[in-house]
Amino acid sequence: MSLRTDLPDFYTLTKQHNEAMSAAELATVMESGRKWDLVQVLKDRGAIIFPHFNIHQCGSHYAATIHACMNSGVQTVLGIGVLHARFDELQTARVRVANGADITQEPTWGMQGAGLASLTHWQTEFSMISFEHLWHFEAARRREAGLPVPELIVRYPYLAGGRPHILPGIAELQQIVANGAVVVGTADPFHHGLAYGDSIEASKTPNEGGLELCRATVEAGFAMLGAGDYWGFNQHCVSAKSDGRDMGQVLRYILNTPLKAEIHDILWEDMSGPYGKPWPSWVAGCLISLTPRPRLSTDLH
Repeated sequence: MSLRTDLPDFYTLTKQHNEAMSAAELATVMESGRKWDLVQVLKDRGAIIFPHFNIHQCGSHYAATIHACMNSGVQTVLGIGVLHARFDELQTARVRVANGADITQEPTWGMQGAGLASLTHWQTEFSMISFEHLWHFEAARRREAGLPVPELIVRYPYLAGGRPHILPGIAELQQIVANGAVVVGTADPFHHGLAYGDSIEASKTPNEGGLELCRATVEAGFAMLGAGDYWGFNQHCVSAKSDGRDMGQVLRYILNTPLKAEIHDILWEDMSGPYGKPWPSWVAGCLISLTPRPRLSTDLH
């Protein structure tokens, strides 16, 4: 495996941010998540989506999700992470598939995670480590208080390609959900500006139309996903520069029901520094609930 040299090392940066935080700071982050009560979303067999950039900026979204998971009364939580194409073989596979290659012939096609006899790119993936860092902190506090803590299982799908039903490893996730687990996932669903290939003319700052564009874009994408339009959502993620294409398709497939999305909050982080690009270059993260809704004639799955 060879790491790409054209990307910032977000794995190391994320670990450093997490490890620099004191217990008091982590407790403050956990408290900040109480402004949203999303436990009923999980009790209703829906899902929660949270971002995965700097814990100092989106820690409240992690915390809200963790509170919902730990107060849901279940024994198991399934967390679906994003496997970023940080390695050359992941990136070239994604390009080949986008150009029409047979997805089933790709060596990186499938599911990764602890305990699986599969590839190990996930071991240096950053999309879930802040969530897990806060999870273990809160789990220790709950155990000290004599409160139950669910088991957290994390999986990283790659190359769903509009066909999550044939993705290797999907049966394990279906069984985990069938056994009563609730599901959460992570995505940064909107990357925007000069660092991400947008023209100067098309690039907006967050406070000058960017957040409105983000909301409209994310709502459109999750409407597709909620209706079971897996390929449409896949292509939406390409145009929106969302990293949640695989996570989203897998999450919707294993829940096996139409979903209604609600964006509870939008946060953003300046990416001009890490990428060495001019402003505006930024990423948005959203706290999103996905709740089951009645099936419509327009739903695909």
